[in-house]
Amino acid sequence: MSGSALPLGVLLAFFDVPRPASAQTSQTLDPVTVAPATPRGTAAPAGNRPQGVPKRAKRAARQTLPKPPQPISNSEQPTPLNSNVVATSTNRLGLTVHETPATVEVISQQQMQEQGYRTTTETAQGAVGVLAGDAGGAPASFSMRGFSFGEVNVLYNGIWVGPGDITSRVIETANLQQVEFLKGPSSLMTGLNAIGGSVNYVSRQPTTGPIQNELDASFDSLGTYRTHYGSGGSTNISGLDYRFDVSSSKINSFIDGDYQQLGNVSGQLNYRVTDDFKVFVAIDYKRDEGHAYWGTPLTTTAFSGPFSTGGVVAGSMINAFGNTTNALISGVTVDSRTTTTNYNVADNSTGAQELWLRSGFELAINNQMTVKDQAYVYTAQRHWFDSETYAFNPDENAIDRDRFFVTHDQQVIGNNIDFNWNTSFYGMENRFATQFQVSQNKITFTEEGNPNSFPFDTVSVVNPSPGTYGMMFPDTRYNTLDTVALSVEDRLKITPWLSLIGGVRADDFSLSRSGSNFDGTIPDGQPFTTDWKPVSYRAAAVFEPLKGLMIYGMYATAYDPAAAGIFSLAPGTSLALTSARIYEAGAKVITDDKRAEATISVYDIDRQNVYVQITNNVATLAGDVHTQGIEFAAAVHPIDNVKIWGNVALMDSKYGNFDVWTGNTPSNVAPVIVNAGASYRFDSWRWPTEIGGSIRHVGARYLFEDDMTVMLPYTTADLFAFVDIPGRDLPWQGLDKMRLMFRVRNLTNALYAQFSDPGLPNQVLLGAPRTFELSASAKW
Repeated sequence: MSGSALPLGVLLAFFDVPRPASAQTSQTLDPVTVAPATPRGTAAPAGNRPQGVPKRAKRAARQTLPKPPQPISNSEQPTPLNSNVVATSTNRLGLTVHETPATVEVISQQQMQEQGYRTTTETAQGAVGVLAGDAGGAPASFSMRGFSFGEVNVLYNGIWVGPGDITSRVIETANLQQVEFLKGPSSLMTGLNAIGGSVNYVSRQPTTGPIQNELDASFDSLGTYRTHYGSGGSTNISGLDYRFDVSSSKINSFIDGDYQQLGNVSGQLNYRVTDDFKVFVAIDYKRDEGHAYWGTPLTTTAFSGPFSTGGVVAGSMINAFGNTTNALISGVTVDSRTTTTNYNVADNSTGAQELWLRSGFELAINNQMTVKDQAYVYTAQRHWFDSETYAFNPDENAIDRDRFFVTHDQQVIGNNIDFNWNTSFYGMENRFATQFQVSQNKITFTEEGNPNSFPFDTVSVVNPSPGTYGMMFPDTRYNTLDTVALSVEDRLKITPWLSLIGGVRADDFSLSRSGSNFDGTIPDGQPFTTDWKPVSYRAAAVFEPLKGLMIYGMYATAYDPAAAGIFSLAPGTSLALTSARIYEAGAKVITDDKRAEATISVYDIDRQNVYVQITNNVATLAGDVHTQGIEFAAAVHPIDNVKIWGNVALMDSKYGNFDVWTGNTPSNVAPVIVNAGASYRFDSWRWPTEIGGSIRHVGARYLFEDDMTVMLPYTTADLFAFVDIPGRDLPWQGLDKMRLMFRVRNLTNALYAQFSDPGLPNQVLLGAPRTFELSASAKW
């Protein structure tokens, strides 16, 4: 039909063939500014290296419909929960967060600054039901809705470059516009690994208007410092806008000798060739180097005696190397003498260099049709050189250690092209979007290959002698993943208050692997090639009975490799994909004055055909993981100078049909997470001042899948105060204002287990102690 798009039901029927997966979403350009919108063995769930095995119809009058909404510009005021933002990683229809039938959360740059989120890991601190940690082999890893590490996708401007547990790095937030959290299975949008959800980092975008500059710096009591300069606006060339950011940080750990040195330079040019044709080019270079914190080893109360700590861990464990007379080690604790101890070798090192090049265009064919294209190249070199596993040996009252190194050399090239059609179908408003993606992902691993190098040595619990790495035995593995994906989405607004929204994604993956071992032999079954053709879905019904109230029901699916990360699969192990699905219902409400909003969702997720690590080197098939939960978030600005926000997540996650641990809870899954915060601004003062704080409570979690070791509940609190000094009171001409801020993190100096890497089952990642921070920022 002329002027009409295929309805949702036809689209779903047309694409009814098995396929979810690879993730890359195109850049969404603003209509004015051209701005876009480790294993320890065969199948460790986290780490920094390959994980190995793992007919009489009346024609409707043609309508002229507005284009889908675009992301809000930097100058627009966000709502309390940022629901007026278009999160492009969650849909391609131009729907705002409020309109999207899924649980979506956006952390804006303003929130990062006000709440003191310095890294992407810290952005999870106020997010609903999200945990995060900087595991040594998998920094910036997330746990959402019962799934963690590689089961949560990590994207950069909507582009997927591989499982997060091998590609993620510690990333500064200064160069980011926002961080988007999409909860639950979502392969339609983000491809493989989107079981627990996805996390998308969006870089800062050019704006149209006067040039705005900003400079900020901070320093804390651990010796961490951060500096950032940013600039953006319109140039003297008509239609040409820019954004440039450069940041440098040294993040000092509370662990002796551990730190991360971070550097980031990014820039983007947007050019409006005509009102209907816009182009962009962007570059982003990141570098990090330093020493990773792999965790603090657990000891026993029998050994630590008066130095045993309470409220951190409880239960029992088994030595990861099997080096003890009795397999079960009871009465675990953290020894207070070891809370800052570094158990790594003296010559340990970790680091990475990453380069992004992106370019594309947006062409408005007419008022209803838009074509967008984005081409990209990504390269990365990463390395780890460490002793990583620390296991208490009660026979010797000492710590057994290993050695492991790995390097990555990765190149990704791809292109995404989108077509959006905003039209009508028999008088009903209809939005249609389709995307075609193609990419090639090549990654070479060089890693420690000698199985007899574990454990390598034993050191004392207190004041250990670091030693050095020693001899290396490199294995080499070559991996190439070719991906072709086609996805379609549609929203059919049947009535002003009822909509059907859904989509289908068909993928074609081809994986090839080859390599050689340290002794010159060829790995069993290599070289080999395999392929998958999964299909994923999302379907939802949306009801809007009242203005500002949206009620939805949703179903979605996702897939990922069952036995291990996609770059770690090998013949002889399962090459099947897991299947995951979610049922979710929820409501979103926002007041007319945009001062208050709230969201609530209930969900049920089931993931089938799951391989789970049962020892340090062995994985087995578990029938499924089943997660159910409720999430609630609210925020209100009752008056101009008051902000109040809070959220709570309740969750139950269990292994099912699992002969070994049926009924067990996966690692890093908390039954309850609560966040709350408030601030008050004294606007009438000559120098406006704001004071505020936040509190976070996380329930008990298990360190490893055997549920023997419990990381006990913890509660932390932060306080902040900042003063805005207007330009009239500053000695420097041209400054709009300067902000001075003081912050206290972990006010009560709580000692707690923040996160764990289940591939390292005898150690926990402790949270940082109380720290004090001073910062200053200026705008002109």
